[in-house]
Amino acid sequence: MDTVEIIRAKRDDHRLSDEQITWFIHNYAAGGVIADEQAAALAMAIFFRGMEPDELAVWTGAMVDSGSRLDLGGVGMPTVDKHSTGGVGDKVSLILVPLVAACGAAVPQLSGRGLGHSGGTLDKMEAISGWRASLSVDEMVDQMRRVGGVIAGATEDISPADRRLYALRDVTATVDSVPLIASSIMSKKIAEGTESLVLDVKFGSGAFMPELDRARDLARTMVGLGEGNGVRTVALITAMHTVLGRTAGNALEVVESLEVLEGGGPADLVEVTLALADEMVALAGLDADPAAVLASGRPREVFEEMVVAQGGDLSVDLPTAPHVEVVTADEAGWLGRLDCLSVGIAAWRLGAGRARKEDTVSASAGVVCLAKPGDVVEAGQPILELHAEDPELFAGARHALDGAIDVVDEAPAPMPLVVDRIGA
Repeated sequence: MDTVEIIRAKRDDHRLSDEQITWFIHNYAAGGVIADEQAAALAMAIFFRGMEPDELAVWTGAMVDSGSRLDLGGVGMPTVDKHSTGGVGDKVSLILVPLVAACGAAVPQLSGRGLGHSGGTLDKMEAISGWRASLSVDEMVDQMRRVGGVIAGATEDISPADRRLYALRDVTATVDSVPLIASSIMSKKIAEGTESLVLDVKFGSGAFMPELDRARDLARTMVGLGEGNGVRTVALITAMHTVLGRTAGNALEVVESLEVLEGGGPADLVEVTLALADEMVALAGLDADPAAVLASGRPREVFEEMVVAQGGDLSVDLPTAPHVEVVTADEAGWLGRLDCLSVGIAAWRLGAGRARKEDTVSASAGVVCLAKPGDVVEAGQPILELHAEDPELFAGARHALDGAIDVVDEAPAPMPLVVDRIGA
């Protein structure tokens, strides 16, 4: 095999052969044969030329085979997972995992960290004192057997090819590619060993796929990859035009998640969570009503059991920022728009996110939405709270919010949160 010939073939819009794909993924994952600049060149060629469905299926399978697959056969319950393509204020996993576990499924939620404006589930959970993300496979299986759910980082041998490619894509502007996104997500989920999977594919200003048509394309592609690998897969297309719930930031989102688990919380967050839970319970073949289970209080108990099992202590107060500033409305009327991407960037600049994977994050930093689109506001009324450990960070956050807030003369039409469903 010739690496340059493989790059040239894709550059010239040819389908890569199965042998070329397998050879390339195996050797890039192993290291030493294919240089990073060559892998970057192929990623850019795929970005512009795309991949045929069968070509992408082989590519994804090779990424799965670059590492090991988890065997969840000993868990003793149906296994079902969820994956979100990411957004601002998306703390759904913190509620969904214990909720679906309380319905009778085992949920192996292998999660990641935030990058840029999109928050990461592991960063949120690490705001809890003592909680650890790294578990062995045996620890994960044991915890699912005893508690029902686990939120943890992926093990080092789950799709190592993706780990190398993802880091490369992030610094070469090749993240926003349907084949590369789909293969990255699905290779990890297939290797995870779950029997069924629900995808939350976001669209809107705070999503990696702002356009609805592109989000649908990504959803269809991932559902096809899942079904082709024996994983029952359904995707919901959900809106990310504004913050989900009222908080964006690690400890702030844990607090809000606990509010939902205790029977409260924002209506939009509850709606999206229950829509995904309904799909997960159906795929797992369970006779349970997630709304009734959530109201019972049992998911709150499961969440605490999950936290304790991973060394966490919810009796210790969550971190709070020492400095808070407010952003106010310039005029009276209805809040017509609160731009999701702008709020996400503001939270990032306050310290809640990272520019590079190796950056540290602040557990207490973030943004609280005191008003959401559709609310009536008065001139001078606080719209946002900015939370930071360092007050010098407020200037950059405020700059990110320039033009993000629109106050209008008439109540805006409500926008649906769940706009489409793709899958069997």
